[in-house]
Amino acid sequence: MKLSAVLYGLFLALPLFLASCGDDDLKNASSVSINKTILSRDRTIGVDITYSDSARVKAKGYAPIMDKVTPANGSSYQEMVKGVNIDFYNPNGTIDGNLVCDYAIRKDAELKTEFRKNVVVKNSKGDTFSSQELIWDESKKYFYSSQRVYVKGADGSIGEGINFKAPQDFSTYEMDSGNGELNMKEGVAP
Repeated sequence: MKLSAVLYGLFLALPLFLASCGDDDLKNASSVSINKTILSRDRTIGVDITYSDSARVKAKGYAPIMDKVTPANGSSYQEMVKGVNIDFYNPNGTIDGNLVCDYAIRKDAELKTEFRKNVVVKNSKGDTFSSQELIWDESKKYFYSSQRVYVKGADGSIGEGINFKAPQDFSTYEMDSGNGELNMKEGVAP
């Protein structure tokens, strides 16, 4: 008997609930549009990455997680959500630099890789470059950033600036609005 009383109460309350949805509410609900992005995401754990050019290994990297994302519209990209650690190789095949960061994304169509969050690069001369963002342009073969980049030289020099640009091997670099301390040796100019 108690169950039938509950069902009878619900049956009586149903028209009140439906009556609370007026015509205006339904018109507003139908005007809401939902944008759907359709993509496929393939995750790989423990990825070894090798970059070569003209049959010579230029870099080897490791990413703990790499997602290959293919949107329904637009170009695909690889996202390394747990960062990447890359060793750079000289023509003799020995490591002469390193890059580590907490996040990276490579955009296939643009041939660019964005390294973000705690980016640190060490070159063959022992200089260390750090920033929150460095972008590698694969086709032009250089790194750049509009973010502030800090440089610590192997000789103890320190500097910082914006609009950073360097070749792939970080052998030289340019930046604007720079400041820092430079250590110079005394001696006769050549």
